[in-house]
Parts: sequence; structure tokens; C-alpha cells
Amino acid sequence: MGQQEVYDFLAKNKRKWFTSKEISKSLGISIGSITACLKKLRKTDTVDYETTGNRNEYRYRFKEEKKRKAKSKKAKR
Repeated sequence: MGQQEVYDFLAKNKRKWFTSKEISKSLGISIGSITACLKKLRKTDTVDYETTGNRNEYRYRFKEEKKRKAKSKKAKR
């Protein structure tokens, strides 16, 4: 289990926000593994994320292809 499962889970639920705990429970993967996968997905600009207002807690969702392309075009300028 790993990054591909997290990616697939978020891709299937594109419009919904999830915390790492919710993803962990849904997939039956440890919170540490989920956190590591989400960190990699954040670096590749694959997911949107925002703070929940609680200390060190974020919500994640799949970033649509259009948003990723638009952001990469801005970075190239």
C-alpha cells in the first residue's frame, strides 16, 4: 500500500476534502504512511491542501488537471 492508493482515493473523491486521519481509516493504512504519501503528493502539486484551523492538521483533496497545468505555466514565466 502506498502513494498510488492515496492518489486513487483522492482522485475518486475529487470534490471532497479529507484529513489524513480520514484517509487512513478509509484505506486501512497507518497514519504515518498516509502522511508520507501526502507530503510527496504535495511536492508534485497533485493535491490541494489547507489548514483546518487546528494545530498541524490539514485537509486534502485531489487537484484537477486544469489547475495543475495553469500553475505550472505561471511558474515557467
